[in-house]
Amino acid sequence: MFDFYIIKILFLTTLAFTVAIFWTPLLTHYLYKYNLGKKIRANGSTPIYTKMHAHKDGTPTMGGILIWLTVLILAVMFYYLPKIFSADIFNYFNFLSRRETLLPLGALVATALVGLVDDWLDVRGKGILLGGGLRIKHRLLIYTIIACFGAWWFYFKLGWDVFHIPFLGDYQMGWPYMLIFVFVLVATAFSVNETDGLDGLAGGVLLFCFAAFGVIAFSTGKYDLAAFCGVIVGALLAFLWFNINPARFYMGDTGAMSLGITLGIIAMLTNSVLILPIIGMIFVIESFSVIIQQLSKKIRGKKIFISSPIHHHLEAIGWSEPKIVMRFWVMAGVSAAIGLAVFLLDKTM
Repeated sequence: MFDFYIIKILFLTTLAFTVAIFWTPLLTHYLYKYNLGKKIRANGSTPIYTKMHAHKDGTPTMGGILIWLTVLILAVMFYYLPKIFSADIFNYFNFLSRRETLLPLGALVATALVGLVDDWLDVRGKGILLGGGLRIKHRLLIYTIIACFGAWWFYFKLGWDVFHIPFLGDYQMGWPYMLIFVFVLVATAFSVNETDGLDGLAGGVLLFCFAAFGVIAFSTGKYDLAAFCGVIVGALLAFLWFNINPARFYMGDTGAMSLGITLGIIAMLTNSVLILPIIGMIFVIESFSVIIQQLSKKIRGKKIFISSPIHHHLEAIGWSEPKIVMRFWVMAGVSAAIGLAVFLLDKTM
């Protein structure tokens, strides 16, 4: 039986990669045709960033559509194929279930659509920000609203309020569980969004994270969730094929926001949220660099980093973009391995 589940996950991962690769030309055609390019701010508020990334102005954003739409297509396709055809094979590859994947898929798509609107405002120079798009505080508000719905679903629909502390056990949290849920999702979404700043950076780190949580889901018997992670991994691989420096297109908020929220939900679904900061160590480092920078500017009136998040600081001191990305990928792989080791060690004790 385990062999079948492994075959199912590997097949769906490969299929997601193949489907995404084949329809990418269609996506890029429309992104370039309608000039849906990223606008590099030149209003004087971020002079260092503007200087380092001026050459990227006009490169299409919204590339995250490739990821979430591929996942949605495969989820819907394998859910309805068994209802249309009588062949059992289609039932085997369905991975959409109410208890495991309905919420993360719904959150993925809902947040992606919000991010898509933000990306559109940005490229059209409309919205709340000068130059287009949403401010961080408005994004955080959106994250919070979506996280509150997820917390409500977990607590009232799934009856879930158990919080696991590695090596100590499970604890019934009651209603405070919803507060933890909201914090985890908002923090994860914010961190992923801050990491999405160099060609291939966020996509590669997310790849390691979703692969690691796919293993965690599989080891806890959540095979549909493991398959869901596998499909995201496959779509991310296809995205990275075109996003590696020099990027053909960027992920945009439609990818970063949705994948961040989804990663947080999967961590909650697998009851391994305290493993998330280990597996996603790069996200922790990136977000803390932004928080520290902002606090230092407000309290001391001085910056700690030349530019934040930290990957922009490394750019500013002379590191090449590919060097930063590849080294962060290496760190992401190591932290994912450490996180998995901690999870498996905890499970055996």
